[in-house]
Amino acid sequence: MEINLANHIEHTLLKATATKEDIIQLCKEAEDNGFHGVCVPPYYVQVAKKTLGPKSHVKVVTVVGFPLGYSTVGAKVEEVKKAFIEGADEIDMVMNIAAYKSGDSTAFTNDVSSVATACHLQNKIVKVIIETAYLSKDEIVDICKICSECGVDFVKTSTGFASSGATIEAVKLMRETLPAKIKIKAAGGIKDAAFALELIQAGAERIGTSASMELIAGNDSVA
Repeated sequence: MEINLANHIEHTLLKATATKEDIIQLCKEAEDNGFHGVCVPPYYVQVAKKTLGPKSHVKVVTVVGFPLGYSTVGAKVEEVKKAFIEGADEIDMVMNIAAYKSGDSTAFTNDVSSVATACHLQNKIVKVIIETAYLSKDEIVDICKICSECGVDFVKTSTGFASSGATIEAVKLMRETLPAKIKIKAAGGIKDAAFALELIQAGAERIGTSASMELIAGNDSVA
């Protein structure tokens, strides 16, 4: 079965030095190449929405609690509300890794469920970034179960800012643990088409990458 890689890609630019011109170019590339979406800093949501226009198929994705996840729940919810006012379609939220590692399950679950609720009140998609680089296999399984109970739409492997990003092993484990209705976004260190396709075959629905143009240029095996 052939895979249209472009349809799975969230064309991403989250570096600290990203300029308005960079974001405009990102959006144009996403539009021209049929990418699912663009993932941009909250500061640039309005720029992305304006560049793409109301009829664009390209979704505007932004981040919350990024990249370390230890913002307060209230701050994250306000980030979500602001992002939607400015035109975001989807939210990628970094879970509170500090709360989880501290064993504060109440705070951790409240963090995920509060952001999920804020997104779903607006009929928007929420993805929870679990940062697999910092987790054991057992922790990945446990967190996926909590995310499932909180009703999230996606679980995402990585921010791209940790010591390592997406792995085939982590995606397979996540897919085995999560119910079918909860999808997976792989991100972090995805620099070539072959690896992206492996991740999709392992269970990822979305690919978050800043190397989108290189991926499609080197992808001869898909429709």
